[in-house]
Amino acid sequence: MKTKRTIHEIDASGQVLGRLATRVANLLRGKNKVNFSHHLDNGDSVIIYNADKIKITGSKLDQKIYTHYSGYPGGLKQKKLSELISTNPEQVIKRAVHNMLPKNKLRQHMIKRLTFK
Repeated sequence: MKTKRTIHEIDASGQVLGRLATRVANLLRGKNKVNFSHHLDNGDSVIIYNADKIKITGSKLDQKIYTHYSGYPGGLKQKKLSELISTNPEQVIKRAVHNMLPKNKLRQHMIKRLTFK
């Protein structure tokens, strides 16, 4: 049985980051379909427009810190959310969606269907 995938186009301007990421993760996972199953990848493709106009609530712009560790001594990189949004707003949305997807082998296949314009 071949999976029919549709393309969803979402305008991110004025939308809250967490609510948008939840909606996108559900579409990528296929939870909106009748034939949803946990062990299958039945999700759709998602295209997000205006990622730089996303809305951040509270004081997360100053307090939220994204970390990356290279594995080497002194290799801990930290960036605030305000820095990351100014340089690469797509990365903020992609990280939020990536962490909402299931932590198994299907996650990489699902996140590949998320694109930005």
